[in-house]
Amino acid sequence: MCLDDLEKATERVERLEFRETQVEKPPEFAKSTMEIVCEDTVITDFKQNNQIMSFEPRIRSGEWSDIGSRQYMEDTHVCISDLAENYGYNSIVGETISFYGVFDGHGGKDAAHFVRDNLPRVIVEDADFPLDLEKVVCRSFVQTDTEFAKTCSLQSALPSGTTALTAMIFGRSLLVANAGDCRAVLSRYGSAIEMSQDHRPCCTHELKRVESLGGYVDDGYLNGLLAVTRALGDWHLEGMKKQNQVDSTDGPSPGPLSAEPELKLISLTKEDEFLIIASDGIWDVFSNQNAVDFVRRRLQEHNDVKLCSKEFVEEAIRRNATDNVTAVLVCFHLEPSPLLRAHRSGRVMRSISAEGLHNLRLLLEGK
Repeated sequence: MCLDDLEKATERVERLEFRETQVEKPPEFAKSTMEIVCEDTVITDFKQNNQIMSFEPRIRSGEWSDIGSRQYMEDTHVCISDLAENYGYNSIVGETISFYGVFDGHGGKDAAHFVRDNLPRVIVEDADFPLDLEKVVCRSFVQTDTEFAKTCSLQSALPSGTTALTAMIFGRSLLVANAGDCRAVLSRYGSAIEMSQDHRPCCTHELKRVESLGGYVDDGYLNGLLAVTRALGDWHLEGMKKQNQVDSTDGPSPGPLSAEPELKLISLTKEDEFLIIASDGIWDVFSNQNAVDFVRRRLQEHNDVKLCSKEFVEEAIRRNATDNVTAVLVCFHLEPSPLLRAHRSGRVMRSISAEGLHNLRLLLEGK
């Protein structure tokens, strides 16, 4: 055997011994890695939970409305800083419950005003208030709708309907309830988080619900009449709701037009800056992110929530919003939103071809 062959054989043996050593180590290494991953996960969860538990929202709000280019004003809204106190209810949970709502009427203003004036009261008077707010809010929407139906039967001058979106803040919890096409959008450190879904006939899940209850969509309208699939009121429209069940203790039987809201409940953290609640007149000319960016900039300029609401509505009018326009802003901090820093990546690696390098060399050498 020559010297080269001997060295190669020795090399192969050394590599083999190395592989054998490596085969014995992975179980210990894997265990160590797994322990580290578990520890990191626990630390991350602890930090997130600690962030939620240590955050106490400091609520302040502002609102503004404009008739826009419409002949009549059918939007309305409500802001109640302490729902229980407002209706003389002594809360047993020891937490203030704030209530905000936007109501976009159609066919007149009566339904919107009725829901604005009665829905908060119905919520407070529910036997499960405030211990089971999700069930309470769902029941209260339907009950308020039923009460309006009875009012309509007594007063023939109330043939109208309204969409409704409410937000309730209690402790660190935010509960949004929506029936219709008003919309709520949360700013989470400058990113728009949609807190509600528009209930329109074009939505797949709404179309399935409507058709299962005997309704249909014609040219984008529910039963050829309404541009929304959920609303309170509209008892005068034939086939939308089952009027023969209004006097029943179980409430009206479901029709294709539903008064039952969809709910979204979250726990607020310090990254949650403000909530925008607005009628569809706003969302006709603003995207979710565009609205958050606009409100955020104005709050950074003057930190006046009421003024910001006014500027927000005026900007919608300037953008040729054709509907009534209403906006309610609810901030969770006393200080304005922090400025966002643009992310800058590191150096960008670039290459040059051999031909390019040759041409550059010739250029530098003056040839």
